[in-house]
Amino acid sequence: MAEAIKTKVLVVGGGPGGYVAAIHAGQLGLETTLVEGDRLGGTCLIRGCIPSKAIIHVADQFATMAHAASKPHNGILLNAPPNIDFAQTVIWKDGVVDKLNAGVGTLLKRATVRVVHGWAKFSDGKTCTVATKDGDIAITAEHVILACGSVPVELPFLPFGGAVISSNEALSLETLPKKLVVVGAGYIGLELGIAFRKLGVEVTIVEALDRILPLYDAPLVEPVRKWLEHNGAAVHLNAKAKGLESGALIVETKDGAIKLLADKILVTVGRKPRTEGWGLENMAIDMDGRFVKVDDQCRTSMKNVWAVGDLVGEPMLEHKAATQGELVAEIIAGHARRFDPASIPAVCFTEPEIVSAGLLPTDVQGDDVIVSMFPFAANGRALSMEAGEGFVRVVARKSDHRVLGIQAVGAHVSELANEFSHALEMGALLEDIAGTIHVHPTLGEAFHEAALRGLGHAIHI
Repeated sequence: MAEAIKTKVLVVGGGPGGYVAAIHAGQLGLETTLVEGDRLGGTCLIRGCIPSKAIIHVADQFATMAHAASKPHNGILLNAPPNIDFAQTVIWKDGVVDKLNAGVGTLLKRATVRVVHGWAKFSDGKTCTVATKDGDIAITAEHVILACGSVPVELPFLPFGGAVISSNEALSLETLPKKLVVVGAGYIGLELGIAFRKLGVEVTIVEALDRILPLYDAPLVEPVRKWLEHNGAAVHLNAKAKGLESGALIVETKDGAIKLLADKILVTVGRKPRTEGWGLENMAIDMDGRFVKVDDQCRTSMKNVWAVGDLVGEPMLEHKAATQGELVAEIIAGHARRFDPASIPAVCFTEPEIVSAGLLPTDVQGDDVIVSMFPFAANGRALSMEAGEGFVRVVARKSDHRVLGIQAVGAHVSELANEFSHALEMGALLEDIAGTIHVHPTLGEAFHEAALRGLGHAIHI
């Protein structure tokens, strides 16, 4: 007979949406059980955000040393080019992941959350059976929080396996490929493609649309395009992968079909919500296309069943999922909350990095708009670390100077994302940014100067 558990809150999925919901529910005194079939931390921690940034960090170090070995650079010269043992890099990356994974487990334990390791399958909206290594466990809950995450999209004519890999496998390769073809020029494909190019891999990017990073406007993308061009990464736009033929990727271009030889083909054409394998079909839940439909409190169409994160729609970002998970825990505990952020900022860890929060200039209709930009070429901190490429840009309403959007492209601009988000959430005016003292020398001064420029009196340009 299966073991039975009754709990106030059942969280399915141990990623950022799920484990944050579980921890906060525990903090609020709610009896909470979390079910996870893989490792705690989810895609972001185990095979996404954290491991990819670790690989990107190593790639940056390697590229810097390789450059110094080719010619003297700022007084630094290496007598021999660097070598890399990628298997050791992966071991170091795994160590970072392991440390954070253990930390999540500790936080859950501290919050008195019961963790059940196994795959859940729902028989109705409030009951699931979890297949664990020690046998089945039946769990019944008063509240269910679905945080099942997402999985890479697989192309039917390029199924994963062998030479065809997803971002999951790309982050755990034992050796570096000599030739890598990346199918898809969104942020995942370009982050990894650029990292592998810095590590000396011959990289080719195939994109079906007419430009890379289509979610951003041309000025933001241009520095990344230039980096790809100057560093020998081939880019095929308006090009569609068709399948494999004798080990080569067949790509249809406007000039006809071409064959691309590659040791590995990295397919990064997006992610889809994980809606299969856990019994969604047995729950009376409305859908919104491929996503679970929720309201502004993350309620589904079934009473006391909630859903958060990648399962409920774009953007599929860790910080959105975590915010929703925390919010749902508070609502269950009786607090008045709703999910209505002024913006959900996004960061693209390319070379250089891109940050976008709020509206792009192309999102604003009519003439009631101010778009002001300050280049890093006029920023002392940027120049002192050879990061003069890029800019900070502010989009504001002309009539009342309300800030509507903030973007940046440049080295380390990801660290500006939180200031941008805060400004939008507080409803800042250009005068608020201009009237705030920004520390010198920092990249953040470019944000200050962009606001000043929007008011007509930038100092350093």
